[in-house]
Amino acid sequence: MINKTIFTSLFLLSALMIGCSSDTKKQTDKETAKANAVMTTNQYILTSTDNKQFIVTKENGGFLLENAEGKVVIFDIFATWCPPCKASATHLTSLQEKFKDDLIIIGITIEDGISNDKLLQFKKENNAAYSIVNSKDNRPLVNEIADALELGDRFPIPIMALYKDGKLLNHYVGEVQEEFVASDIKVALGK
Repeated sequence: MINKTIFTSLFLLSALMIGCSSDTKKQTDKETAKANAVMTTNQYILTSTDNKQFIVTKENGGFLLENAEGKVVIFDIFATWCPPCKASATHLTSLQEKFKDDLIIIGITIEDGISNDKLLQFKKENNAAYSIVNSKDNRPLVNEIADALELGDRFPIPIMALYKDGKLLNHYVGEVQEEFVASDIKVALGK
C-alpha cells in the first residue's frame, strides 16, 4: 500500500513537472513569436515614386535609415492638399541642393491610397526635387514618428523630423524658415 502511494505520488509529480515544462516551452514560444512580431513591425519599407527603396528601422526611440550613416535624414510628413506642405517643398529642395550628399530628404504622404501620378504632379508643381514615398508602410511610419515626437493622435502637418544615425536632432511642426533647418543640419554635420 505504501509503495502504491509513493508510486502514485511520484507519477503525479512527474506528470505535473512535464506539464509545467510544456507550458514553459509554450510560453517561451509565444514570447519569441511576440518579439519577432515587434522586430518586424519596427521596420518600414518605403518605395519612392521613382522606385527607390528605403528601409527605415525604429531603434532606441529613433528612426534609422539604412545606408545613411553620417548623413542627416529629414522625414517630411505632408499631404498634397496642404498649403504649408506645398510651400515647404521648395525649401526642402533648396536644402537638398545645399547639402547634396550629406542630406537625404524623404517626403512621406499621409494620404492613403494616393496614386503615384498625383504625387509626381505634386513634385512637379512644387519643385520637390527629393524622394517622395508611396507605400503601405507610410501611415504606420508616420504614426510612429508622431508618437515618438509626442504629437498626439491628431497631429498637424507638415512635420519635419531630422535624424542622424537614428538619433533625433530636432523636429518642426508647420511652416518653418529654411535657415532654421539649415542651421540644425550644419550643427549635425559639424560645419
